[in-house]
Amino acid sequence: MSGSNRNYQIFETAAGWCGIAWNNAGIVRFTLPASSEAGAERLMLRRMPEISRAEPPAEVQKTISDAQRYFAGEAIDFSHVRLDLGPQDAFFAKVYDVVRKLGWGEATTYGAVAKQLGAGPAAARDVGQAMASNPIPLIVPCHRVLAAGRKIGGFSAPGGSETKRRMLEMEGVELAPAKPVQQSLAL
Repeated sequence: MSGSNRNYQIFETAAGWCGIAWNNAGIVRFTLPASSEAGAERLMLRRMPEISRAEPPAEVQKTISDAQRYFAGEAIDFSHVRLDLGPQDAFFAKVYDVVRKLGWGEATTYGAVAKQLGAGPAAARDVGQAMASNPIPLIVPCHRVLAAGRKIGGFSAPGGSETKRRMLEMEGVELAPAKPVQQSLAL
């Protein structure tokens, strides 16, 4: 990838419009599908107003093609994609490294990631904060990290938890059944 400027591209997938941003060191941001090209562009520019739309270099174009194939239902491994996460909280960087190793159809919990990093159960909340702050979802597959009991947990991408659920179901991940919203009054 050439040049030190940050650039971006918006592209269509089977699930909607995504955005990807890069610099000379790697991918710096990815936005999960929005319902429109304009919506995806707004999401990208809200977080990175200083970037320019540009044609992606070959390495980024391959990641775009892989994302399109992923949202079409194909098992894709993004672990080879070069990233530039910039300055990060040291714990968050470790979380991203662990989560990045989760493959198609694999899932773990916030607590299991904390334990894998040698942190106590209280650090599960910090893992959740790292996932909520993840600038490169899908490539750092935060959707594969669940709450305790394999519950869906939160998700800050467009569509929220429903987007996370659809991605996990597409990958064949079994989730805990949702609790009914209202208890039955029948005896």
